[in-house]
Amino acid sequence: MPEIMSPALVYIAGAFAVLIPWRIPRAIILLAMPLVALATFLSLPYATYGRLDIFDLHLGLMRLDALSFVFALVFSLAAFLSLLFAFHLRDRLEQAASLVYAGAAIGAVFAADLVTLFIFWEGTALASVFLIWTRHTEGAYHTGLRYLAIQIGSGLLLLAGLILRYQQTGSIAFEHMELDSLGTWLIFLSFGIKCAFPLLHNWLQDSYPAATLTGSVTLSAFTTKLAVYALARGFAGTECLIYIGAAMTLFPVFFAAIENNLRRVLAYSINNQIGFMVVGIGIGTPLALDGTVAHAFAHVIYKGLLFMSVGAVMYRTGTAKASELGGLWKSMPFTMVFCIIGAMSISAFPLFSGFVSKSLVLSASADTGHFIVWLVLMAASVGVLEHSGIKIPYSMFFGHDRGLKVKEAPLHMLVAMGFAAALCIGIGIWPEPLYALLPYPVDYHPYTTDHVVTQLQLLFFAALAFAVLIRSGFYPAELRSINLDFDWLYRRLLPGVIVLVADWVQSGWRELARQSRYRIDRLLVTVYRTHGPEGILARTSPTGAMVLWIAVLLGIALALTYL
Repeated sequence: MPEIMSPALVYIAGAFAVLIPWRIPRAIILLAMPLVALATFLSLPYATYGRLDIFDLHLGLMRLDALSFVFALVFSLAAFLSLLFAFHLRDRLEQAASLVYAGAAIGAVFAADLVTLFIFWEGTALASVFLIWTRHTEGAYHTGLRYLAIQIGSGLLLLAGLILRYQQTGSIAFEHMELDSLGTWLIFLSFGIKCAFPLLHNWLQDSYPAATLTGSVTLSAFTTKLAVYALARGFAGTECLIYIGAAMTLFPVFFAAIENNLRRVLAYSINNQIGFMVVGIGIGTPLALDGTVAHAFAHVIYKGLLFMSVGAVMYRTGTAKASELGGLWKSMPFTMVFCIIGAMSISAFPLFSGFVSKSLVLSASADTGHFIVWLVLMAASVGVLEHSGIKIPYSMFFGHDRGLKVKEAPLHMLVAMGFAAALCIGIGIWPEPLYALLPYPVDYHPYTTDHVVTQLQLLFFAALAFAVLIRSGFYPAELRSINLDFDWLYRRLLPGVIVLVADWVQSGWRELARQSRYRIDRLLVTVYRTHGPEGILARTSPTGAMVLWIAVLLGIALALTYL
């Protein structure tokens, strides 16, 4: 392998190959790229490859260690599955954007320095926005602009932070940092935006449902998990992350419960699941970091599976709104089974991947004495079952039968969903191979009596509560509406403030113009009275009178001189 070779270059080359007409079918190129890129690092020993020295900057294009390997591996799997799911696409731009997006994410994971990280960080933003724009609607265009502005803003904060850090330390190495300077705070905020911290999260619910049905599958895999990787690399053990993550797990539960668009429900559940990972990063112990990495790995797979199942339904019915779906279990039985597997995985049922990964974070929070945080995580786990574990499959396949008669999802979609479902079950039954990949040695057994019984109690009582609420009519109705949370500030309040300020400015300008015209008119009248044909200065006076006035003025000047 060439010294400066990076898997990211394979994806970028594949994107160019897709854009150029070849006799080789594009589908073969698309599916081959993730496998070729995976082969470039799969058997390499841990080291830093592709070292470059530019001026006084020491760049490392490919740092391969235990942390980057796991994320690069799951990103490669996600790229392959999302491209397989989108096998039917003929839009070259979307296909090329998917490859560049995946390659940039993997390139950022392998970055050994902040400059390389910044380049690929911005690459993910520029490539991913086309997964929204290729939907070719006016709403998607405006959503893409908002998404791009936020993602580019994250990159600018990262650039400013690395410049300040370089001035302070003389190093651009991407390593553990402390929140002790403006530069590291800017980098931390940059990571937080991409991680969708509370109050910085609305780009997620705004953009993912606006993407194409295949684009949302791809989007769900990379951006937020890249931010999780960056936080784990740069800010492990930062205590404030514990409480930020705890808030992330809890607040999306309420909005997801009332949301009608099922892709927005899944977007909210991304916030929830990322919160568990952020808590693990904040705790910073080996067990907690292993839990973060394991949960990120499992999350990429089962969240992709859920987005694929909703995308398959949307492909056949043309909608992802709960108020317009229901009763599809007869028409799409395989999609239903795969969706339920994804739902059980995200809900952390025993024998599914979410259980063996989330348990690590829960145990780490309990072992380190964060009892309140542990309670919050347990409550959030109940909420996950309610909005993603039950609401998603119930709304699409059961619930109110709308009389929809459609075909089952295409074969390539079923294969992609089946492969992801097999991984969810395989990891859940046999977690040891995943544990062996984690950054720290794992001596943890998830299938103890306490873990299993506690989790089953939570899940069964949550399911019972859902059933009671549905039967009694107290569960939030499926309304044809768009729900806003913090984005109300810039979707409603900010435009209103702008209109109000604009009215004030316009009124002030009109008043200023009116006063100016009045003053100018008065000045012109005064000048006309003085210099006009009938004005004083226009009149003719006798010479003697003028001489008299001159004599008077000279007399006054002479008197003042002697005084």
